[in-house]
Amino acid sequence: MLQGAALKSHLQHLSDKYGFIAVGVAAARKLDEEEDRLKTWLEKGYHGTMHYMENHFDKRLDPSLLVPGAKSVICFLYNYYPAEKQNSDAPKVAKYAYGEDYHRVIKDKFYDLVAELQSASGPIEGRIFVDSAPVMERQWAALAGLGWTGKNSLLLRKGVGSYFFIATIVCDLDIEPDVPTTSHCGTCTACIDACPTKAIVQDGVIDASKCISYLTIERKSDIPQAFQPNMEGYVFGCDICQDVCPWNHFSTPHTEPRFDAGEWINWDESAWKNMDETSFDEQFNKSAVTRAGFTKIRKNLEFITPQNK
Repeated sequence: MLQGAALKSHLQHLSDKYGFIAVGVAAARKLDEEEDRLKTWLEKGYHGTMHYMENHFDKRLDPSLLVPGAKSVICFLYNYYPAEKQNSDAPKVAKYAYGEDYHRVIKDKFYDLVAELQSASGPIEGRIFVDSAPVMERQWAALAGLGWTGKNSLLLRKGVGSYFFIATIVCDLDIEPDVPTTSHCGTCTACIDACPTKAIVQDGVIDASKCISYLTIERKSDIPQAFQPNMEGYVFGCDICQDVCPWNHFSTPHTEPRFDAGEWINWDESAWKNMDETSFDEQFNKSAVTRAGFTKIRKNLEFITPQNK
């Protein structure tokens, strides 16, 4: 069975084989340095109505509470930057939701990847996570040397940008950890300056209750009227802080067919306004857009185009 450098080399091979753009390893431990930051973020109410963020506080910080005996957190990045573009006058959807729900796509890859990893390493005690459990993916990916935390709180990778998903495997494999990189944001404040709702309250800290992504997806009650002039046409999610980031000039289109958008990518504003629940289901039944649901999307449409109420 593979161990040491041979195992790590095989892990890189599997990452390449299954289409990930990078893989890194961090030693599993409690994230003591994140405890006060997370506590303060919650105390200030920056999570808005996402009360689930208050749950499993200790598990968010300590992977051994998710996987007893955990020794490594293996982090993978998967590109989702699309080649296709929406019509300029259409209500906007965040790029990560153009195609099939990433949870399903990446987990499908992970099942095969882990099976191959076990064949090479022997039995593994562990769990896979794709933004679906109390795991601080961005912090672990930074510790695994895959990038640094940008001022918009997202993970940035030199020469790549930030248009990627982060997925993790917490397991009992003893793998040599990678070395974290340094920040390459410098004095740039493009993301902070561009945020129309001023949701980036300080470097790396987001008041999610002001974020367009939160307002259009997570917030179940009506969006406060004060935000109406600042929605920038978004009906689901937001990409503004990523679009303006200089590191995303290096973004290249993904090669995952399941992330390709459906016919809706060609809709203009009129088509969106004429969308009924049937056409919504036909276009978005496999997409992350279903997280918001038809009723929420319809309300968002009316909110960003008030003159047509």
